[in-house]
Amino acid sequence: MEVDLLRHGEPVGGLRYRGDGVDDPLSETGWRQMWAAVEGAPGWVRIVSSPMRRAHAFAAALAERLGIACTTDPRLREVGMGAWEGLTREQVQAADAQAFAAYYANPVVGRPPGAESLESLCLRVNAALDDLRGDGPLLVVAHAGVMRAAIARAVEGSAAAMMRIPVPYAGMTRLRRDARGWALVGHSIG
Repeated sequence: MEVDLLRHGEPVGGLRYRGDGVDDPLSETGWRQMWAAVEGAPGWVRIVSSPMRRAHAFAAALAERLGIACTTDPRLREVGMGAWEGLTREQVQAADAQAFAAYYANPVVGRPPGAESLESLCLRVNAALDDLRGDGPLLVVAHAGVMRAAIARAVEGSAAAMMRIPVPYAGMTRLRRDARGWALVGHSIG
């Protein structure tokens, strides 16, 4: 089974921490990025989406255009960023430079206050991946954190290492599952 994972496009509101607590819609640029990303794409038989509107709105529109089913899976929502939700990097760094530095030095232990653990993210994304079934290629529309967790699963990487994987807006990753498990087939970096 092949699964393409597509990150949502640019949301309204500029660059800031959006986990599962801030759910801005796609900007006009974000919509254009998404449509461009799926041009000439394979014949997906079904779409599975995060329930967050910056992912789901496009997933539903694409499913309608292609005449295929679109379902949501709450396990595909973005990793919660706790107290940093809605803040820019500059705001976080100005408010607490030490916490900001700790996060970027080690995102596993330097989580923002109230943030979801990366272990929790990986467990729920792994469960969602393992539950995917289909007779043809599937599209998952989700978030950078979800895609990083999926890639880490495929390459048996650590949670700390996965946070160094660049995932651009409307970036696409392809995974394949066979008798040996998940494998990374391709990853766009912009």
